[in-house]
Amino acid sequence: MKKIVVIGPESTGKSSLCKALADHYKTIWVKEFAREYLEKNGPQYTFENLYEIAAGQIKGEDIAIEKIKNVHEKCIETPLFIDTDLHVIKIWSEFVFNKCDNRILTEITKRDCDLYLLCDIDLTWVKDTLREYPDYKTREKLFHYYKEEMVAQKTSWKVIRGNYEERITDAIKYTDEILSF
Repeated sequence: MKKIVVIGPESTGKSSLCKALADHYKTIWVKEFAREYLEKNGPQYTFENLYEIAAGQIKGEDIAIEKIKNVHEKCIETPLFIDTDLHVIKIWSEFVFNKCDNRILTEITKRDCDLYLLCDIDLTWVKDTLREYPDYKTREKLFHYYKEEMVAQKTSWKVIRGNYEERITDAIKYTDEILSF
C-alpha cells in the first residue's frame, strides 16, 4: 500500500484534503489524533502529553493499515492518507517546548511513507478553539520549519498551494505519480 501523509501548520486544510483524497480514491484516511486528544482532554497540553499524542497517532495509522490489508486484496495499489504524522508532533514540540521526546524521534526513524504533501499557509487562517497561532509571521515561520524537515528526510514531498480545488487537483496528480509504478 502507498502511504501519503499530509502535513503543515495549523489551518492549512490538511483534514479537508485527506478526506477529499480518500473519497477520490475510495479508501480510508487517518485523522489527526492530536485534535481528538485535545477535544477530549482540553486545549492545554504539556511536553509529556505529546508522547501520548504520538502514541495515539501511531495506533491510528496501524489500525488503518490493517483495515486496508483486510479489505483490499491488492493493498499494494491502495493509498492510505494520513492527516499529520510524527514529524508534525516533533515540530510542534520543538516550537512550543524547545525540545522533543527521544521516543518520538526514535519512532520517526521506524515509520515510513511514500509521499509527503506539505500544505502551504496561503489559505486564510480559520479560528478554532484548538488553534494557537493566527498571525502570519508565526505561520510563515512554522511553514519553513516543515519545509526544512522535509528537506532533511528521504521521502519524496510536494508543496500544496492554492484554493481548495487547486489543492485537491495537485494532490491527486502527485498521488497518481506514485501509484503508477
